[in-house]
Amino acid sequence: MIHKVITKKEFKKFVNSLIDGNQTFGPKQVDKRTDGSGVYQFKEVNSFDEMDLDYTVTYSSVKNFFLPFREELSRFDFSDKGWKQSVEYRVNPRVIIGVRPCDINALSILDKILIGGAYPSPYYMARRTNTFLVGMDHEPLDDCFCESLGHDTVHRGFNLFCTDIGDRYYLTISSSKAFGFLKNFKVTDPANGDSAKFHARRKHLRESFKAKVEVTGLPSVLDIEFKSPVWKKWGDKCLNCGSCAMVCPTCYCYGIEETVDVSLKSSRKERVEYSCNLVDFAEVAGGHNFRPLKEDRLKYRFYHHYRGFAQNADDPICVGCNRCGRACLAGINPKDVISDLQMED
Repeated sequence: MIHKVITKKEFKKFVNSLIDGNQTFGPKQVDKRTDGSGVYQFKEVNSFDEMDLDYTVTYSSVKNFFLPFREELSRFDFSDKGWKQSVEYRVNPRVIIGVRPCDINALSILDKILIGGAYPSPYYMARRTNTFLVGMDHEPLDDCFCESLGHDTVHRGFNLFCTDIGDRYYLTISSSKAFGFLKNFKVTDPANGDSAKFHARRKHLRESFKAKVEVTGLPSVLDIEFKSPVWKKWGDKCLNCGSCAMVCPTCYCYGIEETVDVSLKSSRKERVEYSCNLVDFAEVAGGHNFRPLKEDRLKYRFYHHYRGFAQNADDPICVGCNRCGRACLAGINPKDVISDLQMED
């Protein structure tokens, strides 16, 4: 890691240069809630001023840039002489600016599964490799609990990370590409005062978290309370809508769909994001469903997130952003479910 300091005025010039040379995405306000607060999404931008880098949180995470809701895996063309398959997973270079620490940590979790796992995804790998990621710190929302899970700070998974120290940014550079881009702009080595401001900022953000979740021993609690009535209590509320998985930065369950053209001359195979809370998720041939009850599906989702499962066994994937709690139409919040389980114990 290399650390530098840049003025906010110079940082604006740096970002505009990135925008001029690359397809760039940044946080933009797309709507307002009834209380007047903004709804933000990462959208394509053409200038620095289009972005709101002081945004609270995007409704959905940057995961969608790497694992889109629907993506074509392959296409088949048929003829009298046989068939031909075509696979395309090249991605043009792009930049995403203003990503929060928990979302960067979420991508690092997906990296371990979809790049470092037993069955790496070339589609995900192509998108990840060709994306220049600029992270930024932020004041936590009242219901964020990423600090409890250790995801309020970030040490990898980005090209450049910016910590606000007043009229300047304290830069953490973790790639040669970022270092090369910054060579054309005025950056300085951190002075003693800059380092002190950096640590003060980190301490302030850490102490600003209001929501706390006790995760010590949580995997054991989940095992002990495997048959707890808590699962039915919250499972009865679940609407099986899958909203939690759609906004989650680490959910990666999916289904495969194959569509044949009515002309019978072509077909395509697509990967579609799915959710373990949906009623047919564990249904197999013959109509047997291994998880017919809502509480079972909810329970296994929590197991996957806080205990690990399959490729991420013994490795929790929740980063504490609480997007699922905000999106849930039934008011199911991870903090409340975990608290109930711990009370049982």
